[in-house]
Amino acid sequence: MARPPLRTSAAVALVGLSAIALSACAPAADDAAPAPSPPVVSTSPTPIPTITQTPTAVRLPADCKAMLSTDVLAQLGSTPLNDPSLGPSGVQPDGSLICIWRDPAADTTGLVTTISRMDRGPALDMLNELVTTQGFSCYTPDAGTRCEKTWINDTYPVNDGRTLYWRDDVLIDTQYSNLAPTGYTGSIISAIFG
Repeated sequence: MARPPLRTSAAVALVGLSAIALSACAPAADDAAPAPSPPVVSTSPTPIPTITQTPTAVRLPADCKAMLSTDVLAQLGSTPLNDPSLGPSGVQPDGSLICIWRDPAADTTGLVTTISRMDRGPALDMLNELVTTQGFSCYTPDAGTRCEKTWINDTYPVNDGRTLYWRDDVLIDTQYSNLAPTGYTGSIISAIFG
């Protein structure tokens, strides 16, 4: 009968050692994790700043001569501007500008420039269509897109052509026959965009 108390003593000793071992791993009262603090709730919401992009408002010109350099005007010489017999010209009700440099008595010599507003999507669709269907060449000078093509006039042995330039929702469209002053489109670009 002496054996059962020995087992009990051994079991008590093991439990005691286990408690000592576990207490050695337990953090001291100073090392205990701090109690979680209650969440901070703001009574007034902080607005999230929004970034709004405002398109650069580009002013369309209102004067066919004022937008051209002295050199370009010299090349145009005495070519009449906006003769009423050639149709609508000058500033239009929608703000666009039509400039017709042509003598009404001339068979072919002249040029017509229309400066109007056109959104990016329709403008690029139109320019791509000119490349695809009519063989225009396009490139990207002066932060815009320029497309152009020249050909021989059907009736006279002179060059005809068309130059288009699009930037910031503004389209400059010039069609000409036997009258293409050097620097004409560049002069208009400088006048509009600086």
